[in-house]
Amino acid sequence: MVFDPEMKLTRENFGSLPPLCTDGAWGTELQKLGAPPGLICDTWNLEQPDKVLTVARSYVDAGSQVILTNTFSGNRIMLAKHNAAEQAVAICKAGAEISKRAAAGKAYVFASLGPCGKMVMMAEIDTEEVEQAYAEQALALVTGGADALVIETQSDLVEAEAALRGCLRVCKVPVGVTFTFDSGPQKDRTMMGVSVNQAYDLATAGGASFVGANCGAGIETFVGIARQFRACGTDLPIWVKGNAGQPELDESGNCIYKAPPQVYADLVRPLLDAGAHFIGGCCGSTPAHIRAIAEQMPTAG
Repeated sequence: MVFDPEMKLTRENFGSLPPLCTDGAWGTELQKLGAPPGLICDTWNLEQPDKVLTVARSYVDAGSQVILTNTFSGNRIMLAKHNAAEQAVAICKAGAEISKRAAAGKAYVFASLGPCGKMVMMAEIDTEEVEQAYAEQALALVTGGADALVIETQSDLVEAEAALRGCLRVCKVPVGVTFTFDSGPQKDRTMMGVSVNQAYDLATAGGASFVGANCGAGIETFVGIARQFRACGTDLPIWVKGNAGQPELDESGNCIYKAPPQVYADLVRPLLDAGAHFIGGCCGSTPAHIRAIAEQMPTAG
């Protein structure tokens, strides 16, 4: 199967995709366009759609073959903290529409679904409520035109499982789940203690179309994570999106990331050799970082 972003993705043909370059950070890019730190940027899908479109297009122009949506916090549980729960459907539908417009037939759109903001494993919220929130978000994203869904930055098996059930229940597009491994001596556990093997088993048993890791650490740590995932089996493509190094504070107290684009370029081949199938950036990464990845991908050009 060749890279053809205008071809409909299904759960049956998803595993035949070639290795692809994904996108980079959204929050830090929106901050460059005026979003204040701490703002839940998802609301900009309705309030500042042109700025969201600018970020999405910057990644397509940089060579992303997969772009996400500005909907990381678009579930009603998280939005309720910002008095925007009733806007969940509108925010997510608009987010998918904006990314599809930016993709313009040049990239797939994998819609982003982040954590709900509650400790689900600790019974801080009922799992049925979590499942329903993700189902609502998923349906809105697919209605907006998303080609696939990625449940990302997960640390809790119970939440990830509920999210996956919710998404699969209401749509037929491919759905993946990715975890944040930032704990333990080898940085291969989530903050809730989830191992790579547990993440892979959940994704496989739950019907996910891909699995992987994002955020939490610099991209250089993801070679080992990808290798661990591949050792679990070959049934699912592996997704990796690492940060541009560890966060640091500048003189003004702002969080900055210093890893240059060349770090990403140098790691494309090791990541592919380790089993990664989708490669991109997370916090602090920019279109320049993504361009560096895209130029090294076997599907470049």
